[in-house]
Amino acid sequence: MVTERSRRSYSSATPSSRRHRSRSPHNGDRRREEAYHRHRYGRDYERDGRDYERDGRDYERDGRDYERDSRRMDAQRKVSPGYDKEGRENGNESHQKTQHSDKPSVEVETGKDNNQPQKPRVPISLDELLQQRETEKQANDRPKFLTKTDRQKLAMEKRQKEVEEQRQKQDEERRQQEEFQRRAIEEARLNGYGRDRRDYYDRYDRDRPDRYERSRVRDRDNIDKRPTEKQDNNEDEKLDEKELQAIRERYMGGERKKRKIRKMNEKKFVFDWDAGEDTSQDFNPLYAAKHNAQMFGRGHFAGIDIKEQKRDRAQFYNQLLEERRTLDQKDRAEERMEIDRKKELKSMWDDRHWSEKPLSEMKERDWRIFKEDFNITTKGGSIPNPIRSWVESGLSERILNLIESIGYKEPTPIQRQAIPIGLQNRDIIGIAETGSGKTASFVIPMLVYISDLPKLTEENMSDGPYALILAPTRELAQQIEQETLKFAAPMGFNCVSIVGGHAVEEQAFNLRNGAEIIIATPGRLKDCLDRRILVLNQCTYVVMDEADRMIDMGFEADVNLILDALPVSNVKPDTEEAENPAEMLKKIGQKERYRQTVMFSATMPAAVERLAKRYLRRPAVVTIGTAGQAVDTVEQRVEMINDEGRKKARLLELLQGSFDPPIIIFVNQKKGCDVLARALNKLGYRATTLHGGKTQEQRESALAHLKNGTMDILVATDVAGRGIDVKNVSLVINYDMAKNIEDYTHRIGRTGRAGQSGVSITFLSNADADVMYDLKQMILKSPISRVPPELASHPNAMAKPGSYVSKRKHEETIFQ
Repeated sequence: MVTERSRRSYSSATPSSRRHRSRSPHNGDRRREEAYHRHRYGRDYERDGRDYERDGRDYERDGRDYERDSRRMDAQRKVSPGYDKEGRENGNESHQKTQHSDKPSVEVETGKDNNQPQKPRVPISLDELLQQRETEKQANDRPKFLTKTDRQKLAMEKRQKEVEEQRQKQDEERRQQEEFQRRAIEEARLNGYGRDRRDYYDRYDRDRPDRYERSRVRDRDNIDKRPTEKQDNNEDEKLDEKELQAIRERYMGGERKKRKIRKMNEKKFVFDWDAGEDTSQDFNPLYAAKHNAQMFGRGHFAGIDIKEQKRDRAQFYNQLLEERRTLDQKDRAEERMEIDRKKELKSMWDDRHWSEKPLSEMKERDWRIFKEDFNITTKGGSIPNPIRSWVESGLSERILNLIESIGYKEPTPIQRQAIPIGLQNRDIIGIAETGSGKTASFVIPMLVYISDLPKLTEENMSDGPYALILAPTRELAQQIEQETLKFAAPMGFNCVSIVGGHAVEEQAFNLRNGAEIIIATPGRLKDCLDRRILVLNQCTYVVMDEADRMIDMGFEADVNLILDALPVSNVKPDTEEAENPAEMLKKIGQKERYRQTVMFSATMPAAVERLAKRYLRRPAVVTIGTAGQAVDTVEQRVEMINDEGRKKARLLELLQGSFDPPIIIFVNQKKGCDVLARALNKLGYRATTLHGGKTQEQRESALAHLKNGTMDILVATDVAGRGIDVKNVSLVINYDMAKNIEDYTHRIGRTGRAGQSGVSITFLSNADADVMYDLKQMILKSPISRVPPELASHPNAMAKPGSYVSKRKHEETIFQ
């Protein structure tokens, strides 16, 4: 509250004394703050004013552009011959008149000067109304043509509307900004420190030059006394002694101070009584044998653990029931307990590996992990689980003994999945890498299939074999025959091969006593069928091995003819019944039985898929690894050699190296095969040849010499690239690179078979540019192979053949 005395003292003060009080530190800070706000708002207001002027100039420019475009359009309308004075199209107006004339008239025309009597108004009929609506609908559906002038007019109207909306938006923003500035200035004025704020600003403006002059003089006098920013930073960065000691101990090491561990029971008083502190047992014998009353229902004693009471009570009743139950009741109780235990185990998390579990405890997760471990992929419905070992395969004791005698210790991945499917009489498509044991995966189910059929007699041996195996080459057919005889001969089955190179009469003589299994190439088998030497009236098991190779060799028509010669009465239905194992197994051992078709291939081109779709019914597809990929046990090496002389010298260096025989060398031409083999024989190497120009006896002799060790080196073409199984091949040399990556895959598959390791060395030249990219990608997928720098940086290995690769800017050549 302001008193009269304070008013007198203030009024009696001189102007100089009031000015001196206004220059106190408190009043000075207040003036500086107000001056800062006023200066900042002034700058903002000036900047906004410049923005408004610039926007006004933009609006004027847009208006001039709009007027210029309007004048140009008016001039164009006057010059155009197809428009009238008002800018309308003459044809369009006549068309509109025609449309108006076509509309049915609803009202009766009333003419002023017409002498005829006026007709009365009648309501429109339903037909006329429907016709009118149909006419309007047709008019609306008819596309409307807009002239160039109409389109320009619509565009100008749209542009004018956009400019107007933008102008309104900017005006609104400008109004809001002005309102905001006005409120800010008003709030700054109202937040002053008294009623004499305007006088205070006047005093501030009046005294500002003197104050600035005094501030400059004071700064000049104290310029050396003021601390610099660098000195302030140095003072802040000073470290105290404790921080330096901590850094020293961290980097130079020091005594580690062990943290004192306090025991949990230390300084903790135990309030519970110990059983040893009870002295009543020494004086009263009743405490030694206490009597516990049994409670019924949910009753319990207060002050005692409820869980312990329930446990004791359950134990008492279990003992009582055990004494009163009979043996049958005990057996039923054990069965129920076993069922409950299995349910509990099924719900529990079991982290044991699948190899540590019995077959009954294998879960869906374990089978999924099992397939991932062996890289097995399946497609189709009702596919059984793979076999973990031969003992768990479900085969007969006789076949298991044969498997053990042959030396098959563990099934391969394709055998683990294909054998269970084959035992269910399902059609199979097997896609597996070379050397994966595909032969046994279809021979074992085939022998089980034939075992349930009646023996061949003189009455039915003329109807043909029970099983047929097709192979693309003679060597592969003979190799399959050797593997099949290991199982078929001890079981009493006759196996005959029908391949080219032998006399037809000789093969007909071998069929005189009939055969349960026939292994043939498509060409020779077709010849035998045409000559009526052989029929397939009771053939119900068909295997096509290396189906992709048969298609590539041009046997597609022959294969179709052979499969069409099979009986059609036992073809499976193309329904879900073909995927039901129970339905398929019902026909086994009966005269009406379904045909089972099995196809194995390393790749799945379109022709093979077409063949499978035609002759297989709801097949189960089994893929091991990646289709068309080499085995991971083969180390692939590539050497860039363009000179023929250097290539021969490098070949001799490899043959003199540490690789043990047998060794297979692949070339592309038959003539080059013979030339290279003669040169190696002159140098003292034991080499033999195998190509399409040899007779069947010469082919068989060459393979036999290589297998029994008489010859160390086999020089061959792609005839030996597929299906030839020679044990312990340590090295495969591609003297000439294959023409495509599929043949290369089968070539190097001659080594590293049955889980063993092997090495393949390829001589690459600039003439092999078409396969460089695919070869590089295949080597990159191999975990034990490495791409050489020459191949990795070769231009033809950067992209697929035929694809366009854009050059980088620094690689482009500019011609002036």
